[in-house]
Amino acid sequence: MADLNLGDRITLAPDVLIQELAGESVLLNLNSEEYFGLDDVGTRMITVLNESDSVAIAQAQLLQEYEVESEQLSQDLLDLIRNLQTHGLITITPAPLDGSTA
Repeated sequence: MADLNLGDRITLAPDVLIQELAGESVLLNLNSEEYFGLDDVGTRMITVLNESDSVAIAQAQLLQEYEVESEQLSQDLLDLIRNLQTHGLITITPAPLDGSTA
């Protein structure tokens, strides 16, 4: 996972359901039948990641929404992405080689 690029796109995996409950969310991997819970900040992060064209765009939006140092947000976002990937909850689409967005 060390090769994650800020231009990469993060989306929920096709076999993952998400349900928001009072600002928090529960993700269900239909393949493994495992549940994964996110607090309100994790819920916002995955929502923004899923709606953004790249990790960098999501990070910029989250920096505008939260009072947090850029380095701390980067680390928290990377930790969340790693955790979600480990549980098979997301798909990472590599950035285009020419640097453009799809």
